[in-house]
Amino acid sequence: MINLKGQRILIAGGSRGLGRAAALMAAEAGADVAVTYVSDAKAAREVVLQIEAMGRRALAIRADVVNEAEVNASVDQAVKTLGGLDGLVVSAGIFEGAAIETMTLEFWNRTMNINLTGTFLAVKAAVPHLRKQGRGGSIVIYTSTAGQRGSEIYSAYATSKGGQIMFMRSMAKELAKDNIRVNCVAPAWTESDMSRGPVDKIGREKVIAGFPLGRIGLPEDVAGATVYLLSPLGKFVTGMTLTVDGGKDMRG
Repeated sequence: MINLKGQRILIAGGSRGLGRAAALMAAEAGADVAVTYVSDAKAAREVVLQIEAMGRRALAIRADVVNEAEVNASVDQAVKTLGGLDGLVVSAGIFEGAAIETMTLEFWNRTMNINLTGTFLAVKAAVPHLRKQGRGGSIVIYTSTAGQRGSEIYSAYATSKGGQIMFMRSMAKELAKDNIRVNCVAPAWTESDMSRGPVDKIGREKVIAGFPLGRIGLPEDVAGATVYLLSPLGKFVTGMTLTVDGGKDMRG
């Protein structure tokens, strides 16, 4: 079992989906966890209750990922309540598609703001706290296999995710001197509220056929990779994108 005992982790976008799975798995491994949410307070509270039932400290903080003041306040509150910060997971994002002929500037900017600018703001707010404690830390950013290879109809999404990868690599170089590790986890299709509609539109059996392991990913698959990168087992891993895709990349 991976051991995160004594660690304080903030999950940006931790009330549902992949972020929720990461929050619960980190708590199971011994971490105290704060989660941010933007609209679903009930879901966030349920995550907190589940973590507290494990005997860990937890809190939910409302913060819009594109509002710098709210992001800064959420990080400060997490640090104050948990007594410090050892890890950040950036899970908040949107997944929307549009063909280039119909894509509006508003659509493009919304995707970039939430997926890419939101990542920048969360990392920027967390770094001073990770530096202050003097023993480093770990940042994990959720990108996507679309950010590695591109995706028709989802070009704005793929571009924002590719941008996350380049931001991660830049931060890994910049923060290495402080022993702050920065990595990405890149899932392929994974069961979540965000992906369910597109998967059903394409056809579930058709999507599954693209996975050599014979199924779509689960949030727990992504959470496992995340907790590894947060843990001492990943202490010599930085600047990397860990692809969690059931072998899909082998089929193109």
